[in-house]
Amino acid sequence: MKKLGCLFVWLLSACLNAEAQSAKGPYLFAYFKDNGQDGLHLAYSNDAYKWTALKNDQSFLTPTVSQDKLMRDPCIIRGADGLFHMVWTVSWNDKGIGYASSKDLISWSEQQFIPVMRKEDGARNTWAPEITYDSPTKTYMIYWATTIKNKFNETASTEENGYNHRIYYVTTKDFKTYSETRLLYDPGFNVIDATIVKDGKRFIMFLKDETRQPVQKNIKIAYADQLTGPYSQAGNPITGNYWAEGPTTLKIGNKWLVYFDKYVDHKYGAIESADLKNWTDVSDQISLPKGLRHGTILTIKEKELEVLLRQ
Repeated sequence: MKKLGCLFVWLLSACLNAEAQSAKGPYLFAYFKDNGQDGLHLAYSNDAYKWTALKNDQSFLTPTVSQDKLMRDPCIIRGADGLFHMVWTVSWNDKGIGYASSKDLISWSEQQFIPVMRKEDGARNTWAPEITYDSPTKTYMIYWATTIKNKFNETASTEENGYNHRIYYVTTKDFKTYSETRLLYDPGFNVIDATIVKDGKRFIMFLKDETRQPVQKNIKIAYADQLTGPYSQAGNPITGNYWAEGPTTLKIGNKWLVYFDKYVDHKYGAIESADLKNWTDVSDQISLPKGLRHGTILTIKEKELEVLLRQ
């Protein structure tokens, strides 16, 4: 019994140490610059506040799919298969998204165009796709914002080119076959830039309220018990009196850190919270590569960072 007790203590200590190491990073920020024409950029950090561009801020992957050949809003996650899976916005007005995978974030698979809104004649765009993995069902959900002509007329507007987005999704287990496209979230307003993370038994969606009149242009939160929803009504804004978009989040210890693009001010902001209700602006504590735009943060291993640093 004594040996079993010692073994339990050792295993518990190992698990706690593993969590602590995971919480400490290193972290990787995948992002784009300008209009996304030169592709994927990466930066790293050991504390998630001070970021350094990798490869002298040169592109790691040049976009090849879609007529516009852009790579905006890159989202990378580490899959259950050990591969890094990435999706991105390929165009301002196409009906699909880009996809590629990699073992090391350097050599990537052939880029694919996934026509997720092909069956919607009135679809005007597919913006800012992201991936979230659901371990109990071993399923990946890819989701994005689309405006479909003559839908959700209750929030239609002639401003900002008449865009009136909702969040749509597909699911896949292997990035080869995909479910039919479905509506994921209609919060009753124009919504873009959703990013979803799991917290215990619930899922948290950070999203941008894109409403122009009366102006919102801020980040809000919704919750669900299952990855595919239904998601709750969006809460009050968690960002301040400025226009914000493109949220990405991570949890360090018991604190949530949310980065977002202050796109009108041409700079990034960050807020921090221990309870997802009371937020502190920590924008003055962060530093990022010049020109960094809408991206996502993930945790990588030390050995993976060492390889990236040699590029």
